[in-house]
Amino acid sequence: MEHMGYTSSSPNLDAIFSALADPTRRAILSRLVEGQACVSDIAEPFEMSQPAVSRHLKVLERAGLIERDIDKQRRPAKLTAQQMINAVVWLDQFKAFWGTSFDQLDSLLLNMKQTRDKQHE
Repeated sequence: MEHMGYTSSSPNLDAIFSALADPTRRAILSRLVEGQACVSDIAEPFEMSQPAVSRHLKVLERAGLIERDIDKQRRPAKLTAQQMINAVVWLDQFKAFWGTSFDQLDSLLLNMKQTRDKQHE
């Protein structure tokens, strides 16, 4: 749903964040940072079946976060960067807000500490 006055971002952003919302899929992506792997290698540390891992891989693939090759009987998965970059660029828009919020928190904590120190004098 598009709101009036808002610019649309990457059309795949919803799929990216939906894929990243699941801790198993984030763990799979972390594993793939080390290099490409087949389903059996990816499934090894999880207490789930290979078909369940394959379903997670399909979500990641639809979001554009991984690619799967065909190598004889195997379908190794590997990370792709472009869609992740789109998510980072979108999140980067909020850096100024985060910086301001942290500055305000630092100021508040400093004031609280100074007030506490004055009370103990």
